Amino acid sequence: MVLDLPDFPWDQLVPFKQRAAAYEGGIVDLSVGSPVDPTPEIVRRALAGATDAHAYPQVAGTPALREAIADWYGRRQGITLTPEQVLPTIGSKEFIAGLALWLGIGPGDTVVFPEAAYPTYELGAALVRADALASDDPAAWPESTKLVWLNSPGNPDGRVLSVEQLRAAVARARELGAVIVGDECYAELGWEPPYDASPTPSILDPQVVGDRVDGVLSVYSLSKQSNLAGYRAAFVAGDAAILADVLAVRKHTGMMPPLPVQDAMIVALADDRHVQQQKARYRARRNILRRALEGAGFRIDNSEAGLYLWATRGEPALDTVGWLAERGILVAPGTFYGPAGAEHVRVALTATDDRIAAAAQRLASTRRLAAS
Repeated sequence: MVLDLPDFPWDQLVPFKQRAAAYEGGIVDLSVGSPVDPTPEIVRRALAGATDAHAYPQVAGTPALREAIADWYGRRQGITLTPEQVLPTIGSKEFIAGLALWLGIGPGDTVVFPEAAYPTYELGAALVRADALASDDPAAWPESTKLVWLNSPGNPDGRVLSVEQLRAAVARARELGAVIVGDECYAELGWEPPYDASPTPSILDPQVVGDRVDGVLSVYSLSKQSNLAGYRAAFVAGDAAILADVLAVRKHTGMMPPLPVQDAMIVALADDRHVQQQKARYRARRNILRRALEGAGFRIDNSEAGLYLWATRGEPALDTVGWLAERGILVAPGTFYGPAGAEHVRVALTATDDRIAAAAQRLASTRRLAAS
């Protein structure tokens, strides 16, 4: 039987991409969150130095990598973890798509995810034929809930959940006997106080979970903070018993992060300087784009953190996509992320400085024409 999978939405953008590409000066593609800046030199050196990788790598990660992940949580989030409470993954998307399967979730069970959500949470439910529920209200989560996904900072909307909101979600998940996972890959990219100076709150924070992490996991990726999207470098942390079960499955299926990538991750996790340098680049681009969009009549909602601006003109999302495409700018419609995005578009900061400047200039020209 063929699985009833959600539609792959990006094919809908093809005509808009063609329209934007026809604009004089070429397309400014702000539709995807793929990094465009170089991978830090220290990370590339570490990868190159580990290329004599003749033996199979450890699925659990080397002891040095597990220690580096635990140290990162301690240094950046103030969370004390043991190496048994962390596990490297081959990027975060495969873990998000596969977790419901590995937990034994199936028909009659419910997987909960945010109302404005990255599509892979729903995909994970579809793969096991579980019910999928988009809900931000813990009180609305049904008794059948077995897995809850939170996403803070959120993709697409940049919303940050407070410690109080995280605590309420964890309490409800525990009441239901569900596993709850915080997808936190944008935690280092906060823009509004107090998140501009420190990472956004983690679901593993003792203020959230108390003195135990049972039933709770945190997922993190180095793709965004370190420009490592091509390395597929990520990890999960939290409940050691759940991770032991997941590790057993991953051993059987051969889901081994390549050893050179593991070595590169160790270096990336220990170096905060390159993260702050990259954040400064994104901050400058964000400031330029936000001013330009607001000057052209857009309203920016949420967007306290992350790599996107959640923008609206108060019209159907595809109308806005078309309006921007006429100006050579491609963005993602909010409808890709559920009904909550019906009148929003997601504008990515992941373009070079010159393309960001080109987008701002085109939006400013629109403003000048409207005023004349």
